[in-house]
Amino acid sequence: MCGIAGIIATDRISDSERRAVDHMLDRLRHRGPDDLGRHDEDRVALGHARLSVIDPERGHQPLSNESGSVWVSVNGEIYNFRELGEELRGRGHRFRSGTDAECLPHLYEESGEACVESLDGMFAFALWDARSRTALLARDRLGVKPLYYHVDDRRLVFASELKGILCVPGVSTEIDPTALVDYFTFGFIPAPKTIFKAVRKVPAGHFLTYRNGRLKARRYWDLQFRGWTEQPMEAVADELRHQLAEATRRRLVSDVPLGAFLSGGVDSTAVVAAMTQFAGGRVRTLTCGFQEDRFDERRYARETAERLGTNHVDCIARPDANETIDTLAWHFDEPFADPCAAPMYHLSRQGRKRFTVALSGDGGDESLAGYRRYRFDRNEDRVRRMVPSLVRRGLFDTLARFYPNRPWMPRALRAASTFRNLAVDAATGHGLSVATMEPGEAIRMLHPDLAASIAGYDPLDHVRDHYNRCDAPDHLSKCQYADIRLGLADGILTKVDRASMAHGLEVRSPMLDHRFVEFAWTIPPRLRIQGSHGKPVLRRAFQHQIGARAAQRPKSGFDVPLDAWFDGPLRTRYQDAVLHADNDSHDWLAAEMPERIWRDHIGGRSRNGVTLWKIAMLDAWARRFAGFRKIESHSPPRKPACTPAW
Repeated sequence: MCGIAGIIATDRISDSERRAVDHMLDRLRHRGPDDLGRHDEDRVALGHARLSVIDPERGHQPLSNESGSVWVSVNGEIYNFRELGEELRGRGHRFRSGTDAECLPHLYEESGEACVESLDGMFAFALWDARSRTALLARDRLGVKPLYYHVDDRRLVFASELKGILCVPGVSTEIDPTALVDYFTFGFIPAPKTIFKAVRKVPAGHFLTYRNGRLKARRYWDLQFRGWTEQPMEAVADELRHQLAEATRRRLVSDVPLGAFLSGGVDSTAVVAAMTQFAGGRVRTLTCGFQEDRFDERRYARETAERLGTNHVDCIARPDANETIDTLAWHFDEPFADPCAAPMYHLSRQGRKRFTVALSGDGGDESLAGYRRYRFDRNEDRVRRMVPSLVRRGLFDTLARFYPNRPWMPRALRAASTFRNLAVDAATGHGLSVATMEPGEAIRMLHPDLAASIAGYDPLDHVRDHYNRCDAPDHLSKCQYADIRLGLADGILTKVDRASMAHGLEVRSPMLDHRFVEFAWTIPPRLRIQGSHGKPVLRRAFQHQIGARAAQRPKSGFDVPLDAWFDGPLRTRYQDAVLHADNDSHDWLAAEMPERIWRDHIGGRSRNGVTLWKIAMLDAWARRFAGFRKIESHSPPRKPACTPAW
């Protein structure tokens, strides 16, 4: 893994802009602590901060083709680089190193922008073709690696992290108020938006071309419905086990120490089980737990480690309020409120002491229907199909408004959310299920003037757009597709990337292999959920190897005891930093909301840990944002160029 950054302009790049690229690399050094590289031309400045994983001695970047007419800076890993290299050498291309990134400039010479379709890996790269004066920016299919950009009337600026782009003079830091609504609704800001109007994300599975000051975007990969397999369960399980084994094998190529994250869940357990087939020695595994028993999976991980014979250690996440929140705000660059980022950050810090590359089980819940909500989604959709829409809207909307829904009630009796979902269409119902705050409440979090400026905005359109784009015929697949494109790409993978790269740790997930995901897409819905369990095919596939107890263990997730944290270690932080201090976040929020939510929480009227975490993270980010603004040039911002319509 690495950090990439640069500027590509339609005219000569100024000295101040070239110095800015040095500052960008400084901001990204945690992603690539082993080496720094630059390539400069009149209109081009490419930078690279390298984490050396493959061919550490000769893999310096940016790197080029033989003639130096094509240059590239790559973040990530290309797993099929050996096969590509053999084919390219057969066509006469000469290589200087054994690094995976060097196949890219040669592959581009052969295929042009279509080169991205030949890549198997997790990557984000920037390529410069001096002959045609064309830049190509691309992001991998599932969105494992990030890529941000800014475009104006004379230049394209890009970086692996948003903080890099903010080093460049003239990049406006005007806040996008719709992004704040997205943040409170989902806990993250969906691509292509960022918190700033002038900076965008390249969405997963897309690439950009920049030529003569014009920017164009193209989607090069998507999940497409090609029918369900008709094979019986055992045959499907056998093929799934084979697909995961191959995806794991491809991710074991490394010239530095490699290990795995192991939780009590079946996903990471299956990945570690697959690793043991290929590893030359005992696999190193690591687990992060909590002092609160209800959230602690260390005992399950130990059982699995003993069965699989791994070299296992575990650690406990003990959050220091100020350090945790401020550190996360710095590394995530924009408001991000998945509380699991805290233990992931801690886990990565411990992991980096033992290895440089870690395999994980990320992606299995989305592609194999592991989330508990999918069972509710499926049952709700059955009711929608049976009850006429006019009756359904009137009946269930009334029930939702009058049914008591208190946090102290048993989960089975909290039916207001189910009634609410039944009153709306299927896409909106799924959106309400994945949202961590209802859109109306999210808008009420904002200052009235800010809320009035975005009247009519609905953050659930993000979910509806993905849901309706899916070409599969069933509701479950459409829900999974929306989660893969939204919650996975912009939420979970953002969390894993920033938390791990903060320590220069590379995380690879076999279940994000696009061929594995495409195979999972052929499993019929009846085999994705059976009874109270999701992922029955995966459980069947690895039951013999990992044992029935581990295979059938219910999903618990990497949950965080937020309510307990705000009752204890985060209590003083919230009171002092949020309620009794001042920063830009106070201008964005409705004046009474932070204190009202806090009073309800400490008074026991509701358990508001999730919302308090969102407010605390926004507050911490706003303090960092004040520092970002000092970097901005005092010259008037350039006129933004047209950004592509995604």
